[in-house]
Amino acid sequence: MDPRCSLLKKIKQYDFTLKELNLYLDTHPNCTRALAMFGKYRKLREEAVADYNDRFGPLTPEQNRNLQNWDWVSDPWPWERS
Repeated sequence: MDPRCSLLKKIKQYDFTLKELNLYLDTHPNCTRALAMFGKYRKLREEAVADYNDRFGPLTPEQNRNLQNWDWVSDPWPWERS
């Protein structure tokens, strides 16, 4: 698997984990273990997204960092990504 797909897969895994933890915390708001796991995976996701943005460009329009060019349109569209 190429580095771009590998990193995107990792971000999707973090998204899934965070969503599941979110649902669990909705019914167990005082679970310190789940809260700690949520913080851990949120940080891992943020780092993976920052790495992706640095290496391959923005995943979402609001992540565009280039003030000289609108990079969002330079990369393949979501449906063009494999």
